Amino acid sequence: MKAEHIKGVLSSIGKKPTKRLGQNFLLDESVISRQVDFAEISSEDTVLEIGPGLGNLTEAILATGAKVVAVEKDPDFVRFLQKRFGPRLQLIQADAVKAFLPEFDKVVSNLPYQISSPIVFKLLEIGFESAVLMLQLEFAERMVAKPGTQEYGRLSVGVYYRADCEILFKVPPSAFWPQPRVDSCVVRLVPKEPPFVVGNEAFFFEVVRAIFSHRRKKIANSLASDGPFRRTLSTEVVGNLGSLPYASKRAEELTPEMMGQLADALLAMTASNKKD
Repeated sequence: MKAEHIKGVLSSIGKKPTKRLGQNFLLDESVISRQVDFAEISSEDTVLEIGPGLGNLTEAILATGAKVVAVEKDPDFVRFLQKRFGPRLQLIQADAVKAFLPEFDKVVSNLPYQISSPIVFKLLEIGFESAVLMLQLEFAERMVAKPGTQEYGRLSVGVYYRADCEILFKVPPSAFWPQPRVDSCVVRLVPKEPPFVVGNEAFFFEVVRAIFSHRRKKIANSLASDGPFRRTLSTEVVGNLGSLPYASKRAEELTPEMMGQLADALLAMTASNKKD
């Protein structure tokens, strides 16, 4: 669709793009085509789309012959999509961050940027074959960031632990209407077995959260400074944090594997203290 067409459709349903909801509509049909090609969709697949909006990407996915399940929060868009696609599309009106998602094989979505982080983590916890997602470039760069870089953080570690992630191509603001103030890109996520084993995944991710919440401090100090995490530790364990592996380093200096070793050592220290 051209911008004038999108404006006309929005006007016909009494809508204007909502900045708060990240409603920027993709104009470049070649980008849509590339997204679908990279997803390698077959007619046997069930594809999840989150935030279909007016359904331009939806149309391209349906053309592959796959079953498409779309989750849309906005009731006006839901009514429009129902009229446009009818029974060809399984449509769910819900907040994808909070809603139960039905079974699917692949994900192809232009995600509202405001919900990118919770959606990515939710998808990785559910599991799928592959996902091709439009994301804010800055967010995607954090997903693939390496230790020692400014972009490296909790998101980088979480994605590395659960999936292979690749930035496929960049998309300029001019490809959208209204034009966002940020650059975008399309990424591919393929879930994988964790590259290392930890004693307790929930504890590991809580350690990762705590040390990156105080990333300028050394590890021992960051763990001691994080109120929610410190309250789970005994006074004796807090007093011994300096003996942990990498206690004198900072979060961005640690590889995910090193964070796993740190979490396991702290878990063992906690268990030993409880026995005493």
